[in-house]
This record gives sequence, C-alpha cells and structure tokens, in this order.
Amino acid sequence: MSVTGTLKSILMAPVWTAQLATGAKSFLDHPLIGSQRLNRRGLHRTRVRIADSLCRWRRRRLARHVPLEWRDAFDRDGFVKIENAIPAEDFSALRDAILNSSWPAREMRQGDAITRRIAIDPAMLAAVPELARFLARKDINALFHYVASFRTTPLHYIQTIVSKCGGSNPDPQETVHADSFHSSMKAWLFLRPVEEENGPFVYVPGSHRFTQERLDWEHERSLSDPNSIDRLSARGSPRVNSAMLAQMKLGEPIKLEVPENTLVVADTGGFHARGHASRSGERVEIWSYSRRNPFLPWLGGDLLSLPGIAERRIGWLWKLRDRLEKQIGQPWNPVGTRRPVDD
Repeated sequence: MSVTGTLKSILMAPVWTAQLATGAKSFLDHPLIGSQRLNRRGLHRTRVRIADSLCRWRRRRLARHVPLEWRDAFDRDGFVKIENAIPAEDFSALRDAILNSSWPAREMRQGDAITRRIAIDPAMLAAVPELARFLARKDINALFHYVASFRTTPLHYIQTIVSKCGGSNPDPQETVHADSFHSSMKAWLFLRPVEEENGPFVYVPGSHRFTQERLDWEHERSLSDPNSIDRLSARGSPRVNSAMLAQMKLGEPIKLEVPENTLVVADTGGFHARGHASRSGERVEIWSYSRRNPFLPWLGGDLLSLPGIAERRIGWLWKLRDRLEKQIGQPWNPVGTRRPVDD
C-alpha cells in the first residue's frame, strides 16, 4: 500500500468503525464490512443478529396498534395483502385524479425496464384529498410503522414500472433478492389490476425471519470475495436462487396477482422481486418506502417525519443528489411534467 493509501486508511478508520453501527451494507466498498478475516470471526453474523433482535423488540412495542388480522398475516408471511384498501368511491376519484393529471417526474432505467417516480408532495395532497385521507389513516400508518419497526413517516411516490421497453440487459429487480441485511418496509397500492404478464410482486413467505438457517447463510455469504459475485449482491442486496432458499429451509416465491385497489405492505429484508413481465406494459402504484438505521433502540425521534417536512423530503433529496451528482451519483433523471401513464 502506498503512503497516501496508508494515511487514508488511518484517517478513515474511525469513520469505517462508526459505520458498523449503521445500515451500511456494501461488502465491495467498505473495508471492514467486506473483510473476510473479520467476517470469519463473526462480524457480519453479529450485525445481522443484533439488528434483528432490535427490530423484533421495537415491533413488540408497536404491535398493539395494528389490527390483529394484519399483524398475524405479516408475522406469518412477511407481507400483508389488503384488497379494497380504500372505499370504492374514494378510490375511483383518487385513481382518476392521479392518472389523468401531469406532475413533475423523474425516471431511471434498469435493464429493459424504466421506473418513473412522481413525488407525493403538498401540491398533490392538496389536489387529491382522497390520497391525503388515505395516507393519514391511523390503521394504515400503524401497519407501516409495525413493518418498518419504527414510528416514522415513509417516503410516498406515484410509481410506474414500464416493462419490456428495450435494452439489452434484463431487469435486475426480477431476480429474487433481499434489500439489505435487516428489515425495511415497502408498500404498493396498485392503481390498476396486476396480472402475471404485468410482472406482479413476488415474495418468499416467511423469509423475513432471521432464523438460524438464515444467519448461517448470511455468515457463509459474508466470506465470499465480493469481486467474485454479482455487483448488487456484493453491495449488500443479496440475490438468491432455489438452492439457497432450500438451504435456508424456505419455499419458492409466490406471485401476488391482485385487483386494483389492493395494498401490499412487505418487509423487504425478506426475499422478494418484481415478477417477470412477459409483455410490454405499465404497472402503476402508490409506492411507499421506509428504512432507518437498524441499530437505533427507539421508535420515533425522526425530525424528517414532522408535518410540513415529511411531505417535502423527496424534493429536497432529489435536489441534494443533483448538486452532489459527481460525488454520489444521481440515477433519477428529470423528465419534465408527465402523467404516470405517459409514454
């Protein structure tokens, strides 16, 4: 190692060490997380086990606020499916207002799929009161908090997945994977029916539980050379196949083909994917996301969840990444004002 490299390692050592107590997950980019020597001694296994213990402890404190039927479904499967999530008259008004209006949008291409996102911000909430009522519901937010294991406000978007739109590589989201080594929450309220050819959400039931078999598998994969596996796995979002699922005593993933006005809320620390789309088309949904430092012992305390701030976060985050594009990258490209279903 050069003198410059040695000096950098000395200066960065306290930062790298502190990051072990965060959601940092890349085996490829972090010298401690990716250290085979430290992982042989149990570093990764210990991080996974502590994060899971804290998650289960937080969920126990949040459980009483969640309807029993939803809580039982989540505890069993790792996801909850709620049909007719919004009263029919409200849903029709919400769907039509969102799909027939234009909003500032951003897009990202991955393989042969394009993801379009539109921020749900104060302007949209004022224009679509049915949406504001849905996102303010106590039972829905209690479920979001329980799955995320934190009392925080998710980021909310209108999301369109455009499948089979050209490109030589497959969509990497169609490979079954976990988002990280710890629990996090994603939710989809589907504004149109989702059939098999549309690429439905796919989930491995029960894979949200960090069993002994899952811990053993996590330990084993932490010993791999990150340069010898696919890049997304090396960066902390592990891809799995049927043999790996069997090793963890898990079954095959199931496809959630659903009617419109169905809400799915899932722990994406479990194994999931965007189902393979057999034809070109669009899947349109209200998409919500919540992930926080898994090592925090408290439930709330998130200043970015305060009213007046929470609904403006997405715009601020996009602008910040625009400014720091050269340093941290910005995959979300502004595409002007679009309807969710515009080509």
